[in-house]
Amino acid sequence: MPDPGAIARDPLGHLLKVLQLEYHGAETGEDVYAGDSMHQPNGRVYGGQVLAQALLAAGATVDRGRLPHSLHGYFLRAGDIHQPVDFAVERLRDGRSFSARQTHAYQGGKVILSMISSFQEEQEGLEHSSTMPDVPAPEDVLSAQDLLGEIDHPVADFWSRQSAFDVRHVQGSLYLGAAAEATDHQAVWMRSRGPVPGDQLLHRALLVYACDQIMLEPVLRAGGHSWMTPGLSVASLDHAMWWHRDVRVDEWLLYVQSSSSAQGGRGLGSARVFAQDGTLVASIAQEGMVRIPKA
Repeated sequence: MPDPGAIARDPLGHLLKVLQLEYHGAETGEDVYAGDSMHQPNGRVYGGQVLAQALLAAGATVDRGRLPHSLHGYFLRAGDIHQPVDFAVERLRDGRSFSARQTHAYQGGKVILSMISSFQEEQEGLEHSSTMPDVPAPEDVLSAQDLLGEIDHPVADFWSRQSAFDVRHVQGSLYLGAAAEATDHQAVWMRSRGPVPGDQLLHRALLVYACDQIMLEPVLRAGGHSWMTPGLSVASLDHAMWWHRDVRVDEWLLYVQSSSSAQGGRGLGSARVFAQDGTLVASIAQEGMVRIPKA
């Protein structure tokens, strides 16, 4: 496991290396892959990472002319960053236009993620999409580096210097405290910290990776909480994603987010993702465990 200082020197390069899976099915002929994990302060495997790896494993078994258009995954157990993750892919169907795959991620023989993804050949059809709201440009919004770069704390260092993505909250972040106004929506600009070589499969997998870190923030924002709320416990339960058009994560993307409900220790977050030119590229939904200690 690389030290945090080495990761901070090239966080994007480290992430791209982690996403390079090894094929382990040579002897059995099965679609089995293995990968390492990113550093996390809590020692647990980051959900966006294992989702992205699972998608890349599934994509390795599909004709390269077919790109992922949707995934649905359940996080079943916490993973340990110090152990490798194995990915077993089942080829559910290969039709004339679509391919479906089920991917299970294992650690220690136990499933930590179960995901189904669907891939489609490029086709023509009806065209319409939502309109991107008018928000300040990313250059006019403070980044996590601006807010946390001078704070001497491992978590602040992780969010600001070890992150492979530049994250900028239009309404102000929840890193250091709750927002001035409780609201169930937010907008966030995000872009990788450097150019990303590779095809659409990699860029779509990186979009999965990036979004998981902010998907439940509208739940916190609506309740008047922040990542600094004492005793806060947050964990992703499931994740659904739909890609509508090609995406580049090394160009600015706007996540327009909301939360329609929170109850029973769970909260639902959703997002529409726009390219900077206003093109809708993806839609996302995630339910998570969000627990706040009683006063």
